[in-house]
Amino acid sequence: MKVLLVAAVVALIHGSHATLLIKGPPQPILMGNHITVECWYSDSEHNISQVHFEVFSKSWVHVPEGIRCFYSTEINQVADSLILSTYRVWGAYWGPYRCVSDNDNVTAPDNASQPLTIKVHYMTDLSLTREGYISYLGVPRELKVRAGEDVVVSCSTSSSEEPSYSWQKEGGDWILPSSKLTLKKVSAMDGGQYTCMAEHPSVESLNKKRTISITVLPEDAPFYESSNGRLMLMTSAAAVALLVLILSMSVFLCRRAKQAKTSKGPIDDRSQKKPIYKTSVESLPSTCGDKQPLV
Repeated sequence: MKVLLVAAVVALIHGSHATLLIKGPPQPILMGNHITVECWYSDSEHNISQVHFEVFSKSWVHVPEGIRCFYSTEINQVADSLILSTYRVWGAYWGPYRCVSDNDNVTAPDNASQPLTIKVHYMTDLSLTREGYISYLGVPRELKVRAGEDVVVSCSTSSSEEPSYSWQKEGGDWILPSSKLTLKKVSAMDGGQYTCMAEHPSVESLNKKRTISITVLPEDAPFYESSNGRLMLMTSAAAVALLVLILSMSVFLCRRAKQAKTSKGPIDDRSQKKPIYKTSVESLPSTCGDKQPLV
């Protein structure tokens, strides 16, 4: 009898909590578009205002509402549903979402809906790097090299799926299916406009391209006229400026320390602090007519 009573109580407790349901876009979303996620109870008698949205990013976190750097979100209650609207979607929205109840009487896993994964197709702008250069410096729009040098330029981007890369020279009849452009011992014939193209494998309209100009200088051209020479001159100038600043600060601090050591403090004449008593000679009025101040 007791077993049946306990079973009935458990069934009553679980039956009193309706299931949270979540619905979103069934297909992947293209970066920059708008998405809507809806959450509701299977039993309309429950209060949907005590529910919030969460997104998984290393752990489940509360979905913020308002305007951010690149996007904005709005959360509104419409009838018995909670609506999450996101504008200008970007790659960060690729992940599981869920609805979670704020009711303390409901514990996990009954307090949350099943996760909903929203996939976003995106691709960032292309970045170019030259072999032998620091990556964050990138590649200038016009790359000047001396004849006989090797030029290796790599093209890359961040994308929801690995894109396909290709290089093409303006006016040329060839296409290089690679993210790396390699020119060995360049000559004047190698000069021109080179374009890197990245295409998304699932979204045909999602593609990026970037063009650089390669100018081939004579072999005896001054070193500073090439892009490599200019970069080294700029780096050297920055290093010299930093060194001058460090030396100037060091000299200033040394002089300040010497001045602090050589400067004299106030004279501490303890004899001037001797108390004068009423019956002492110093307390008697002067009878002489000398009005000159004592030095």
